[in-house]
Amino acid sequence: MKQVSSHPCRSQERAILVGVDLPSLSHLGHNLEELEKLAQSAGAKVAGKFTQRLKRVSPATLIGWGKVEEIQGHLREIKPDLVIFDEDLSPAQQRNLESAFSLRVIDRSQLILDIFAQRARSNEGKLQVELAQLEYLLPRLTRRWTHLSRLGGGIGTRGPGETQLEVDRRRVREKIGALKRRLVTVERTRSLQRRERLEVPYATIALVGYTNSGKSTLMNTLTRAGVLVEDKLFATLDPTIRCLRLSNGDRVMVVDTVGFINKIPHSLIEAFKSTLEEVRSADLLLHLVDMTSPLYEEQIQVVEAVLRDIGAGDTPYIMVPNKVDLAGLPFPRLVGNGTREACPISALTGQGVDHLLEVIGNILDRGKEQSEFSFSPTQGSLLSLLRQRGRILDEKFDGDTIRVTALLSPKLAGQIRKRLGEVC
Repeated sequence: MKQVSSHPCRSQERAILVGVDLPSLSHLGHNLEELEKLAQSAGAKVAGKFTQRLKRVSPATLIGWGKVEEIQGHLREIKPDLVIFDEDLSPAQQRNLESAFSLRVIDRSQLILDIFAQRARSNEGKLQVELAQLEYLLPRLTRRWTHLSRLGGGIGTRGPGETQLEVDRRRVREKIGALKRRLVTVERTRSLQRRERLEVPYATIALVGYTNSGKSTLMNTLTRAGVLVEDKLFATLDPTIRCLRLSNGDRVMVVDTVGFINKIPHSLIEAFKSTLEEVRSADLLLHLVDMTSPLYEEQIQVVEAVLRDIGAGDTPYIMVPNKVDLAGLPFPRLVGNGTREACPISALTGQGVDHLLEVIGNILDRGKEQSEFSFSPTQGSLLSLLRQRGRILDEKFDGDTIRVTALLSPKLAGQIRKRLGEVC
């Protein structure tokens, strides 16, 4: 099966997409559509698509040799710059295919890594992407990577009998080690910042979901954060944190995180674990679902799998069906883990957002406790903190002492008791 575009755009890199239909896989057409969106997000123009139904994978080329020859026959007509496979390729498969096509061949993981490299803005994000790219590159080094020797060299720099390829591999390993050491320092700084935020007794809400599900749009609607919004996969990469006041008057911290995707490279998850720690430490997750996608059920499963991988699988969340203004109603009721709430919204138009804020407030209230405190005249700053971040239920004056009954989070209650010198 082949599709070829007739009017290519020469200003962009032009790519051919190749997908396979295996017994263990499903929704080939939608997977190839997603690969096309990924290619466009990376800045490529899709010049053609090829698919093949396989009973088993070829160890040498993934696809059958007949399909390789078919693609070879169309290369002169299409004249692409690279070939992108929807499945991960082994180093041997990648080398054999590049030899057969005389073109650059990359797989889905390498494409995602390239997008992340383009979108990373923070120092930590750039380090994480570079680390993931080098770990992906290491087993794929061949003699064609001799340019790595230009990083250094000279007499006395090579071990006895060491080949150029071994030198390149050693240099990549050394750079991986250096990046990991730098990331430890950056992670230590992020951990300190996270610890300082935890000392501020605000609940944290993390926005999670499949890429392009509308998280950044909702972030802007809720907090006017000014996060970049584009109809592209992985339009935003670095996390954004803003303060939000709920309809009940409480303040919470909202975290916008990177979107998840099917078949995300494991090295990328490993590299971004410190960033994804923002999700793991959240008190509540808002799981946005793109209801315009025909594969929204599969996308929900992908997000839940990644949440389990990073240790956030047991965090309570609200299922938030998004883009209902485009999807139309009715749609199946979706239920979140740890709650029995589903709040359909349109992050773009604001439809259903007020109800979502009410539900968030109600759920967070369930975890609050009613506490009584006594404040002396010299402890006005603590009383002010309680009024600002808790909910005063009753306030009485007993001589110079102010006795207050308030509804507040365990985090805030513990902080006030500690500062009052009381025992929990």
